[in-house]
Amino acid sequence: MKKQPEFTLDLHYQSQGYRLLAGTDEAGRGPIAGPVVAAAVLIHSHRDAPYINDSKKMTEKERDLAYAWICEHALSYAIEVIDADTIDQINILEASRLGMMRSLDRLMPRPDFIVTDAMKLPEKYAPYAAVIRGDQKVFAVACASILAKVTRDRIMVQLDRQYPGYGFAAHKGYPTPMHLNALNRLGILPHVHRTSFGPVKTLHSISLWDK
Repeated sequence: MKKQPEFTLDLHYQSQGYRLLAGTDEAGRGPIAGPVVAAAVLIHSHRDAPYINDSKKMTEKERDLAYAWICEHALSYAIEVIDADTIDQINILEASRLGMMRSLDRLMPRPDFIVTDAMKLPEKYAPYAAVIRGDQKVFAVACASILAKVTRDRIMVQLDRQYPGYGFAAHKGYPTPMHLNALNRLGILPHVHRTSFGPVKTLHSISLWDK
């Protein structure tokens, strides 16, 4: 049986008097297609929780089980989807930050401390901490990473059904050889591909030049 992280910072923040600890994280900063998804979770650590970790270190089945458990046991949670057009308009960093802020704003009750996975927030969210590898150190951040990852993967599976041939269900929008090959054969999908990102930007520039 896998051993989940100790989430050592939970006790640290609790010892400082914070009882309503929220975590926020995102999924999908690296892909060249699809949205970036952010989640915020207000939850207490549970000994009876299923395997919880940084979502990237979990299998799809583990994430799905954890997703259902988190939705059932969280005091509050929110998920925000920021589309490709917005990413192109404000850049991926700001889109990720926007998703986190929107999800945090929807939490009820309000947290008395927030931890992000290394993302800086405006002063209105103080007190908060931007923790490197926060999804391995704080239970609520790990939970947020799972909600964001599962939600985004499900969106990409839907896009795969809507646009067969691109392989979205397999590569989830990342610039794999399979995806790049499909992109060159089938072209850019408006509102799906991020035209400000590398290979999409190049192909987009060529198509505009041809016109």
